[in-house]
Amino acid sequence: MRMTDLRGQQLSRSELLKLVPRAAMGAEVAVERVRPLVAAVAERGEAALRQQARDFDGVEGHALRVPVDAISGSLSDCPADVRAALEELIARLRLGSAAQVPAPQTTQIGDGAVIRQRWQPVSRVGLYAPGGKAAYPSSVIMNAVSAQTAGVPGLALASPAQSDNAGLPHQAVLWAAALCGIDEVYAIGGAGAIAAFAHGVPEIGLDPVDVVTGPGNVFVAAAKRVVSGLVGIDSEAGTTEILVIADDSADPRFVAADLISQAEHDEAAASVLVTDSADFAERVQREVQARAPLTRHAERVAVALAGPQSAVILVDDLGTAVRVSNAYGPEHLEIQTRDDEHVLSGITDAGAIFVGSYTPVSLGDYLAGSNHVLPTGGTARFAAGLGAHTFLRPQQIISYDRAALAATEGPLLALAGAEGLPAHGEAVSARFEEGK
Repeated sequence: MRMTDLRGQQLSRSELLKLVPRAAMGAEVAVERVRPLVAAVAERGEAALRQQARDFDGVEGHALRVPVDAISGSLSDCPADVRAALEELIARLRLGSAAQVPAPQTTQIGDGAVIRQRWQPVSRVGLYAPGGKAAYPSSVIMNAVSAQTAGVPGLALASPAQSDNAGLPHQAVLWAAALCGIDEVYAIGGAGAIAAFAHGVPEIGLDPVDVVTGPGNVFVAAAKRVVSGLVGIDSEAGTTEILVIADDSADPRFVAADLISQAEHDEAAASVLVTDSADFAERVQREVQARAPLTRHAERVAVALAGPQSAVILVDDLGTAVRVSNAYGPEHLEIQTRDDEHVLSGITDAGAIFVGSYTPVSLGDYLAGSNHVLPTGGTARFAAGLGAHTFLRPQQIISYDRAALAATEGPLLALAGAEGLPAHGEAVSARFEEGK
């Protein structure tokens, strides 16, 4: 991992935004690549999806809509320990997600003047699960349980067709779909899946959705940007990233293992350590060098850790480490210091925050009860991770009686006149004309 030394420098937020490590190709470049793919699906539907399956997945002649019996039947091949783990994940996530559903509220503005606040779920959601270098049944569950907890009535799932699974999505994705009770599943991947959700594909019975969610690579994130506005999106969840704030009280073995754990996702994955100790930085580097070659995806990890998106950043103090982290806006932030809560108090921008030496990001990936679908690429500075709230819209229901409306007539007429919109005031006055 390359070393970036910021010690002795007083850097502004704008300077930090330019200095933090990022992947070489951002979403802007990817948008231009996926825009024609999205347009093709909008114009040619099933034909375009089949062409993209041939070009990108090496699959053809398969059923784009997965038969229901193939979904339920997949569980016969699910190992008992894996099924138990998936069911435990579902149970924990349902608990964590329930806390994200706000209770209805009623506000009494005055006598006869009431505003009710309710949170209404969207009608239909398209859930995406990646299927490239790894299978992600956990991502299926993260999306599905959040939507179900919010009360969404219609769920559709898409995941790339696998050439070694008869053109079906990865069997682990089907296990998760079956356990979550999803029976509308499509063997469609990448930008084409996002486009299909947004525009619909009548030939295969796929109706357009209201919101598209789910993780993916930079091209999936770019496709979401292209369709945003036509449908809602959760966030531009691209390639994974971890930033660890640690001082010399942390265990370098833990930090190294956590950096490697996220690097195994993808060659473009970002692993960043920010520390105020040069000695600790060296100890972590040695641990990474010792551990990385031993892991199953050692080659992938090596590429990710050597890339421009990964680095060890030296700073003067933990206060500066917090400023670096907030400028970066990490998807996953770990804090491993002498005073974790003090460091946490300064954090404003992060997708999810893992506090303490025994709270690794991989816990959040699976069984913490939190959601692992999180904003990447710095978007955590303004976007939230996936949750039940993603699928809810706040709606205000206003109810005034005659007396309560009459009490507003004078000031309302004054405001309508000031804005040059007299008919607004007249709509109120009409209710009090003689004979009414």
